[in-house]
This record gives sequence, structure tokens and C-alpha cells, in this order.
Amino acid sequence: CKQSWKMAGYNWAGHTELFATRTKAKRSAMMFVSEALKVVLATCHVPLMDIRNVLTIGRVHDAIDLAAEGCMQLGISNPRIGVTGLNPHAGEDGLLGDEEQRLIKPAIKLARNNGIDVQGPFPADTLFSKSDSFDVIVAMYHDQGLIPVKLLSFGTAVNWTPGLPIIRTSPDHG
Repeated sequence: CKQSWKMAGYNWAGHTELFATRTKAKRSAMMFVSEALKVVLATCHVPLMDIRNVLTIGRVHDAIDLAAEGCMQLGISNPRIGVTGLNPHAGEDGLLGDEEQRLIKPAIKLARNNGIDVQGPFPADTLFSKSDSFDVIVAMYHDQGLIPVKLLSFGTAVNWTPGLPIIRTSPDHG
């Protein structure tokens, strides 16, 4: 319970951040794994109003790279990765926000230059309906990725934290 942590004097946003700090991981991500869907979050426990200030090219690239590494550890040798946009309709070429052009597309280009099979950004509301075209989807924020996971796999998905020097898992529902 995050409220109990706060009352005890700790300020961890979640277990993912706690384990990343305690293990001195340079980067980590929440990855939800189920038979129906695999999702990696570019940001974890960040208030929606703060996403725009936290999302960076590096953070999106790390999520893509950790998604690829996580899939390889799961036995998917050449993972196909789909990436959501942040804004409705993936920004409509800047008409509904510039994060896709300014942050997400450069991160995708960098990942492609590193040999990762990644496509996007796609509107999240349609990408998840085509999830069988990808081995994993990178979502920009918590609820964007977790609503589809919990709708399709509640109670059967596993939350795994790639990037840590230890194996860390938890149930999909916390």
C-alpha cells in the first residue's frame, strides 16, 4: 500500500521504483506478460498530468530496448515491437500534441538503427486491437498499457521487471 509507505516516511511510487533504486539498476521497466498480450510501460507510476514532463527520447528508447531484451529472455529471438503514441490518434502529425514527433519517433528511429524490429507510433485505441501483429507493445503510461492487459488477462498476467540484476515478478494486479 503506497499510502502506508508514505506514512512510514518512504516515498516510493511503487515496487518497481523501489527495486530499481535498491539494486542500482541503470534502467528498468514494468513488463506485463500473459498468453494474450505482452506490454512494457515507458513510464510507470507517474501522475497523468506529469507524463509530458517525464517522457523523453531516452525513456521511450529504453522501454523499446527492454521490451526487446525481455522478449529474447522469453525465447522470442526477433521480437516485433509496436509502440503507442501518447496523444489521441498518435498526435495526428502534431495537430493533437507534438510528443510523437519530438520524442517517440526519434526513439523508434534509434531503436531501428540498433537492429530492433519496431513500428509506430500507433494510436493506442487501435494498436491493442491488432496486438497479434506484435510480440510486445510499448505503452507510454500506466493505464494506457494496463487497461488492455487487465481486460484480456486479469489474474493470469505476470508483472516482470526487465533491467534489474535480479528476477522480480508480481501478480498483474499488484
